[in-house]
Amino acid sequence: MYGKSVIITGASRGIGAETARIFADAGASVVLMARNSNAINTLADAIGDRACAVTGDVANFDDMAAAVQTAVTAFGRLDVLINNAGVIAPIAPLATSDPTAWGQAIDINLKGVYHGLRAAMPVMQTQGGGTILTVSSGAAHRALDGWSHYCASKAGAAMLTASAHLEGAAYGLRAMGLSPGTVATQMQHDIRASGINPVSQLDWSDHIPPDWPARALLWMCSAQADPCLGQELSLRDLELRKKVGLT
Repeated sequence: MYGKSVIITGASRGIGAETARIFADAGASVVLMARNSNAINTLADAIGDRACAVTGDVANFDDMAAAVQTAVTAFGRLDVLINNAGVIAPIAPLATSDPTAWGQAIDINLKGVYHGLRAAMPVMQTQGGGTILTVSSGAAHRALDGWSHYCASKAGAAMLTASAHLEGAAYGLRAMGLSPGTVATQMQHDIRASGINPVSQLDWSDHIPPDWPARALLWMCSAQADPCLGQELSLRDLELRKKVGLT
């Protein structure tokens, strides 16, 4: 990844923050985007000169476009976009869900991915290539109690990523999704506190560490992942774990 320019959304904590560290350690220059300016500025300072922090909300297209422009201005190009930003709140049954809060989750989890694609794809197509990776979920393919917003948005994001592959491959774009399974992050604390559906009952030891999906995302940027273009990979797959070097 040496010399590559990477945007990571939702980079303030969890998978996003760990991905920033893993990619920077591999030699990439990283643009960290999140709403929490203190967190991403602290992380950017820790990484050093090859990191830029962009405070913004993926639900706002202008913010996403600004992150892309930052990558191009600071590092000369954009090689990788990692659509990681996502929220699990509000966990609630459909019949009692708050329409405004439900819509805000769609704005981040689904429209946020669209905004990333819309901002990054023209740049990547002009320069002749690039990689787009979306952090997906098993919830994209299976309904869960209280998670209608999350399941629907993740399913939509998976289709957006497949569309990016369909439309971008001819321009040299590589698009894939990664379903990491359950990861030991703050989101899992929030899920457990809800007490809704079987995921909330999982023991903390059942969750994988956040560096595992980060390392998988790094592997997906390599030519070794080319046979998987247009697909959604799952870290529950033991063969994938072996390829990434997680076992």
